[in-house]
Amino acid sequence: MANKTFAAIDVGSNEISMKICELTPKKGARELDCVNGVIELGSDTYNTGKIGENSLNKVCSILNKFRKKMKEYRVSDYRAYASSAFREAENSTLAIERIKMRTNIDVQILSNSEQRFMNYKAYVAAKNSTSAFANKNTALLDIGAGSLQISIFDKMNLVQTQNLPIGAVRIREYLTHFGANTVALENVMEEYVSNFIIEFRNLFLNDKDIKSIIAIGDGINNLIKAGPELHIENTISRDQFRALYQKVVDTKPEELAEKYGIPYERATLMLPMAIIYQSFLDNSRAEEIITPHVTFCDGIVADYMDKQGMFSIEKDFDEDILASAYSIAKKYKVNKAHIQNVADNALAIFDSLKTVYGLNKRDRLQLQIAALLHSCGKFVNMNDVTQISYYIIMATEILGLSHKEREEIANIVRYNVYYLPSKEKCRNTIKSADYLKIAKLASILRIADVLDRSHKQKITDLKAVIRDKNLVMTVDVLDDITLEAGLVQSKTALFENVYGIKPVLRQRRGI
Repeated sequence: MANKTFAAIDVGSNEISMKICELTPKKGARELDCVNGVIELGSDTYNTGKIGENSLNKVCSILNKFRKKMKEYRVSDYRAYASSAFREAENSTLAIERIKMRTNIDVQILSNSEQRFMNYKAYVAAKNSTSAFANKNTALLDIGAGSLQISIFDKMNLVQTQNLPIGAVRIREYLTHFGANTVALENVMEEYVSNFIIEFRNLFLNDKDIKSIIAIGDGINNLIKAGPELHIENTISRDQFRALYQKVVDTKPEELAEKYGIPYERATLMLPMAIIYQSFLDNSRAEEIITPHVTFCDGIVADYMDKQGMFSIEKDFDEDILASAYSIAKKYKVNKAHIQNVADNALAIFDSLKTVYGLNKRDRLQLQIAALLHSCGKFVNMNDVTQISYYIIMATEILGLSHKEREEIANIVRYNVYYLPSKEKCRNTIKSADYLKIAKLASILRIADVLDRSHKQKITDLKAVIRDKNLVMTVDVLDDITLEAGLVQSKTALFENVYGIKPVLRQRRGI
């Protein structure tokens, strides 16, 4: 594969950045240039609920400059992403369209889980990144403008991820409304932030001690600049961070900006960020903060290389998405053996259909997640399980999935049991999701689910093949399957309507 010049554009909440890289499959990404422009989009959204006209003009001006720079480097491809400032603005769709008309740059709005997953990819792509996961219970902190993403790893396994509404810009804008005249504003901020961190600890950490914190983003890099005498490189000890924290508390933003060469708008975010890190240190008993020096632009580059098959590190990021789904399933105390059996059978059926019916790898992942989460509603109420499961999935972020993909999974689970009406009749419930995908995957999940209706995993080693106008499912049987065989016959209508073939169950006799 030939080398490629690629541009990663981050339309962030307090600045717009672009990194231009040369990409090679063997050597990875080599940075050619990096430019940015400071703009307070987050202030618009969090104060007024929309992107203002002046801010929109500034965005277009900066992006047009970026477009000229891309021409200078003969960039062959790019990705431009906007995050929380656009995601939460009520006029986001119109603003994105106007940007495209005025700059010819197609900016896509990412869900929070997609954005954080790209930052995680950037960290994995960084050299020697996996060494930080050698110990148990490592916390990856990604502080954005609007929220904080906390992901907990047990060695290389993602075991928990949660999003808290305590981003740097949001805290600054929210608290300055009533704290501007407060003598110790930092105490008000610390109390506000600590409440969220303590709740997270009590709900999700229990008695686990976090050994290390991995800090991603420009925020930690700016904090390090305020302590040159500490000689910080890749890790910050507890004592070093306390010294940084005290310096930021005692120094006004304009002084930080002037003394350490930090743009003023970034300097105004240093106190909220320092408080978040300090609060997590205090409440998790972590011993150090690891600083890989990666930004969201690095995440965009890593995500692009991964999807283009150019990633130099052997890493299956789908496993991390599945780990997030398993974590949700565990939280709602699902029957682990049952969901695993349903998932295995669903994937076996899927694999027999994918080539003929145009199903892809991402569809397979969504089906697998739907199988893992289809019964989580039982934790709330044993009645109307699929409807409750739908609401749980819609209300729970799954790291690495877009809102649209999560909506599709929720509807696959809903229509695993419910009758699926026409696209027009269920428009209000399906919304932005892909109706055909829901129909295709829900019909598979229906069959896989009833194959373990007894929850005893009587059916194993399912092999499916299309033969004539039938989908022949040959299985090993560990017990009497009269219940399952009868239910399969009653659950084939949607499958037949979608695929035009009929599922047929055949059994091998156990030895």
